[in-house]
Amino acid sequence: MLVSGRLVLLRSTPTLASNHHSAGVAKVVLKKGKTQLFKDGSPMVYSGAVDRVIGRPPPTTGDIVLVADGTEKPIGWGFYNSTSMFRVRLMQLQDEDPSCALNAEKLLETRIAAAAKLRHNLGLPSPHTNAYRLVNSEGDRLSGLIVDIFGDLAVIASSAAWVQIYQHQIMDCLSRLNNIKRISWRPTVEILKEEGLDLSDLKKPDLIIPQTMVKVMENQISYLISLDGQKTGFYADQRENRSFVSTISEGRRVLDICCYTGGFSLNAASGGALDVIGVDTSLPALELAKENVALNDLDPRRISFLRQDATEFMKTAVSRNESWDIVILDPPKLAPRKKVLKSASGMYRNLNYLAMQLTKRGGLLMTCSCSGAMTQSGLFFRILQGAASMAGRKITVVRQAGAACDHPIDPAYPEGAYLTSILLRVL
Repeated sequence: MLVSGRLVLLRSTPTLASNHHSAGVAKVVLKKGKTQLFKDGSPMVYSGAVDRVIGRPPPTTGDIVLVADGTEKPIGWGFYNSTSMFRVRLMQLQDEDPSCALNAEKLLETRIAAAAKLRHNLGLPSPHTNAYRLVNSEGDRLSGLIVDIFGDLAVIASSAAWVQIYQHQIMDCLSRLNNIKRISWRPTVEILKEEGLDLSDLKKPDLIIPQTMVKVMENQISYLISLDGQKTGFYADQRENRSFVSTISEGRRVLDICCYTGGFSLNAASGGALDVIGVDTSLPALELAKENVALNDLDPRRISFLRQDATEFMKTAVSRNESWDIVILDPPKLAPRKKVLKSASGMYRNLNYLAMQLTKRGGLLMTCSCSGAMTQSGLFFRILQGAASMAGRKITVVRQAGAACDHPIDPAYPEGAYLTSILLRVL
């Protein structure tokens, strides 16, 4: 009974309001009717949801603040930003672990350890995969922080002011994990400008590594990746979709449009494809793709790469009546924001219209969108159907997937879902 009573006491105690650190901490009071959204776990407190800020002096960017309802009763705490449209990134709710209340260092330690445990439970790393995502921003309840692991290297992508401010604490937490020996810090410059940071003041952390090339393994396939490349250098989000391609490629002719460093192409070739062609406009990416062919002892006569614009290549191939058993279309982010969704929809439709014409009747087209605005709009199927009508083809959805399991999504923040991968049969 005593233990039970103690548990009840812990739950009913207002941990934030009574926390000894809370004296002098500013309060961000929400507008009437806005509280439930954040009680339900949405981490982004938009400026439009804020009624008033109580605190003298007022909080500045990076400060810890209490987030409270209209009666000024705390519902959680987070990091304040005086200029961003995300006024507070809510980090912890009122009734959660009291040891982390208003304590950024303890929270980082707890959340990063929980993220590492989840990946361990998912079998990552493993003897055949040492490239994976360790921290996935809101999905691991560390909004604005992404950490990808490549062997013993952690690459940190920072897209929030608080992440920059706590960079040394973040690196300390990561360096305590068993498998991490080196760290690279990559601020996402454009987003940090929107966060109100003067990037000329950003100090490079001491642990930045000098080299730009790293060798990793994914699904028993080796890759050289460039840390100067896109995102953190490698698209770990497509791991499960690449693996799936390897299971359907035996004896097939495969076309990989927007192939980057050859992820899908290498999986197709490893899976026994008769012939694989990868197309991309980036010369550095294609040079890496060719090195990856040699790295995996694949027959260069069965896998080749062309530097060409995707649309131009497909138009030319259509004019020659060429076709492939499997076509993979994984274009870059065409709709980074909702306001460009309409123009991006036209681009997606035209790319898929061409890709469908290059898919043999009865063949398979794996088409992807990494635009969060597109994924959340629910328009992708309609666009694909429009492309099929234009191409005079009939499509059937065979498989629908998103990012790999090491990219968890918080259902209270559906905006975290960005990758869509659809496998179509094209008739």
